[in-house]
Amino acid sequence: MNGLDKITARIAADAQAQADAILSEGKAQARAITQSWEEKARAESGAILAQGERAAKERLERLDSMAQMEGCRLLLSAKQEMLSQAFDAALEKLLSLPQEEYVELLAKLCVKASSTGREELIFSPADKAKIGTKVAARANELLAKAVAPKLPEAATQGKLGAVLETTVNTVTAIAKGTAMLTVADETRDIRGGFILVGDGVEVNCAFDVLLRLSRPELERQVAQLLFGE
Repeated sequence: MNGLDKITARIAADAQAQADAILSEGKAQARAITQSWEEKARAESGAILAQGERAAKERLERLDSMAQMEGCRLLLSAKQEMLSQAFDAALEKLLSLPQEEYVELLAKLCVKASSTGREELIFSPADKAKIGTKVAARANELLAKAVAPKLPEAATQGKLGAVLETTVNTVTAIAKGTAMLTVADETRDIRGGFILVGDGVEVNCAFDVLLRLSRPELERQVAQLLFGE
């Protein structure tokens, strides 16, 4: 090998060594970059997974809360429906009372609702025909008894005593201007009970109205019986 060949071979060897060094460095840099991106990808992947887990947990908690709220709403709605059915059943029970009990109940309601003892009683057409005068008579009897003096028990024994007591009660009631309830010619479309009218004032004692007005006070007691709460 002459001098020129040696120089050429040396240049080629140096170039190859330099190329190998560059290639080796490039591979190292590539590995470093790849490792860096892999670590970054793993870190971001972990963060994404953690965020997803948190989001899923929060979503689950929201769904659970919504389910509980909906369950409470449905339970409350069912209880309200049962309470309404209970009050409807109470109304039907009142309307189906035997006539004697029905008259007595209405007469006692008249006594409580009356302020003068001289009002008119408005019934439904059916009640007016069947028990209107009976209710007025019984209510007047109770009003008269309430204002009359207490007679000795011995004086009220037997038929004569009963007549005496009735007479005293009636006279006292007339003297005090009470026990003069009458049945009005007018009728109303009501379900049981009556409407008391006097001095331009109406007192609505229809059963459905009385139950509706007393429901807020009675509902807790009825709920205790139905649901134990």
